[in-house]
Amino acid sequence: PLDFMSSLENRWSYAFAFGATAPQIFGLFFGFINPFPYSPPRYLKAFVYLISSLEVGIVCQPFFVCLSTPHKILGGVLGLLYTLAWFVVQLWDIVWCKGSSTLDNENMFGFSLQYEWLFDAPNLLSLGFLFFRFGFMILNDVLFRLKKHSKKKEIKKHQYRYVQRLLTLPAVAAQKSWFQRKVYEWDPYFKFPNRIIATIVLSFFGLYMIMLTEQILSSWCTKMIYGQWKDDLPSFAYMTTWMTHLNYAMYTWYITSVWAAVSSVIHISHVMVYYRKHIKSLWAGEKQYLPKTFTLRPAVSVAGLLKYPGYQIAFTMWGYLIVHLAMFTAGMVFVYLVISPIRENGFLSWLLDLITFLTNFFIVFTLMKLQRIVIKWVFLQDKTSPHDEEKPLALNNRKAFHTFNYYLFFFNVILGLGSCVLRLIRSAIVALMLVSRIERTVMPQGFKKLDASHCTWVGMIITDHHHNNPVLVCFCHLLVKHTLQSVQVDVKPAFLAKKRAHIRWALVYTLLRNPKVILLRKKCWNANREEFEHAFIWAMSAHGGNKNTIKSVQTLVSALH
Repeated sequence: PLDFMSSLENRWSYAFAFGATAPQIFGLFFGFINPFPYSPPRYLKAFVYLISSLEVGIVCQPFFVCLSTPHKILGGVLGLLYTLAWFVVQLWDIVWCKGSSTLDNENMFGFSLQYEWLFDAPNLLSLGFLFFRFGFMILNDVLFRLKKHSKKKEIKKHQYRYVQRLLTLPAVAAQKSWFQRKVYEWDPYFKFPNRIIATIVLSFFGLYMIMLTEQILSSWCTKMIYGQWKDDLPSFAYMTTWMTHLNYAMYTWYITSVWAAVSSVIHISHVMVYYRKHIKSLWAGEKQYLPKTFTLRPAVSVAGLLKYPGYQIAFTMWGYLIVHLAMFTAGMVFVYLVISPIRENGFLSWLLDLITFLTNFFIVFTLMKLQRIVIKWVFLQDKTSPHDEEKPLALNNRKAFHTFNYYLFFFNVILGLGSCVLRLIRSAIVALMLVSRIERTVMPQGFKKLDASHCTWVGMIITDHHHNNPVLVCFCHLLVKHTLQSVQVDVKPAFLAKKRAHIRWALVYTLLRNPKVILLRKKCWNANREEFEHAFIWAMSAHGGNKNTIKSVQTLVSALH
């Protein structure tokens, strides 16, 4: 029904087609869809998920078939009718089925049913977009038929412009704005595939739905605690104290939910930034973003292309929940270490306690800095040039340095304990904040293979690089084009001679601009020794070599022969 590999047509239409199926996708995520009329055994749960996924795929397939069919009028009409049917059924379910229900608000299910229409908002928005999209397809095709224009297959012009830019001299770089330097810079020579666009849209929809579910449950719990359960609590605690602690928890929960949502939105946006960054670096031949210790097999790389969209959506939803719980825990620690003591005892008393507690840490920190200061001004030699930024890595006063090193050896053991705790805390914070970032591994250097999600990302960009490299695509297009032209039988000899002369002039121009290419020609390797030496020496000298370089080249040629 659609090309997830290299298609760039209808990217946003495909994305909103997936958005129209969002309730079914998240029903699979939470296990609400069961294709069987009975509850199957637990050990068959994986097969139930597989059959449920196939059922959802069959039901939602008409959206994608109608978008990708070459018969635009037929696809537009059928897609319009199918979208309209879904839209009417969704509205009927919201207005007549869920709107007329009289469930008790004290029940969690009845309370959540009041906000059920909010869950259907992304679905209705996507169906509305598809409705207008199919209408536009019909109108556009009718206009083409009335004007009798021939439809040409879309050419990936941005890839040809990218190759043209590689073959021209780089333009003078203009000064970039703050947004371009720090946030994002639009590139006219790059387009995201429909797989990435659909993943981003569904990630935002998934984040919206998981946040909405969490806030509805939180509102119900808050309502019950402040309302019905309030009379049962003073039996074991003072009312004022209990309400104070409850307010702390409630305010911290809602504030951290906002920060967790902002963090998730930033992480989703970074998917597009890092995808373009990594794939363009591969196009340029730079592989610093790939793991160096192991190589992915082709089957694993293609599997990464298949698994990435689902992984990214699931990681976004789980990442929000995990980050929110971590932020809530940190927020409660901050409240009971800072806010509550200040409210109860005053700011001055809290500040004195803080200074007393941090005195030892401040002394340790001062001693650590003092070591660096003493090393810099006593045990390092002076700068060799006044223009140097740092002193050279050369020791001075070696005997004093050995004495200094001996006595601080025992103290640094104690400092290592604190450094170990700080390292653990920092690693935990970074790992929690990056749990939804598949493009970044949370494993240290040498253990990246254990991060299966990051291997999925690496496999996806490697597969994209092999199948969508602009230089390779343009080369194959030109090869096919010239091959088809060469098999024509009605080509005039004059045209062939003119074409041959044009190719020879292009060859001469290429060899003049790139002398090293001469050595890669088949004629050069088949030539005799003298011709080979002349070609090799001329190529190296034209490349900028001096007399010594030419002499060494002659020696190398003699050794090769």
